[in-house]
Amino acid sequence: MSDSTTLGVGSRVRHPAYGEGVIIKLYKAAYDVTFMSQGIKSVGRDFAGWDVIEAIEPEEAVSFNEAEEALVRILRTYNAIPETTQLGDKWVDGTLILKPGEIGLAKKEMPIDTFFHKIVMVRDRLRVMEQRINSSKLTDEEKVNLQQYITRIYGSLTSFNVLFRSKDDHFKGSKT
Repeated sequence: MSDSTTLGVGSRVRHPAYGEGVIIKLYKAAYDVTFMSQGIKSVGRDFAGWDVIEAIEPEEAVSFNEAEEALVRILRTYNAIPETTQLGDKWVDGTLILKPGEIGLAKKEMPIDTFFHKIVMVRDRLRVMEQRINSSKLTDEEKVNLQQYITRIYGSLTSFNVLFRSKDDHFKGSKT
């Protein structure tokens, strides 16, 4: 990229240290860039060490709402914004009861929505782990090996799919 080129809000870049990111604000001498794994960083406009994935022409003025909408779209694309996952209707206000097989031990009860929230958190953290593996400096072989473990974890969690309202939210393991 030449020094005279100015990138606009929404431009996608790949920084050698911070990974992929999106320009969210322009300054006279720098850009604010949101990186998927590093958060918001300021990068000088004259920085030549990154690759421009998608350049967007700068506009005269960008409203905060337009920038926010663009960022939300990009973050959703990379699953960086957790979507609202709904508990199946038949489970709302239900209770999970764990009854020990050993006589004399008390059973454990918790609201199903509390348990469901924990399952969704596990799924979201697995997704973040996948993204971090994919954007890491590991070899392709190492990435594939780690992805296979994650796929097996998803497969182990398919028993909990009964709790989800939408099949789109289900855990999916390997099809092999």
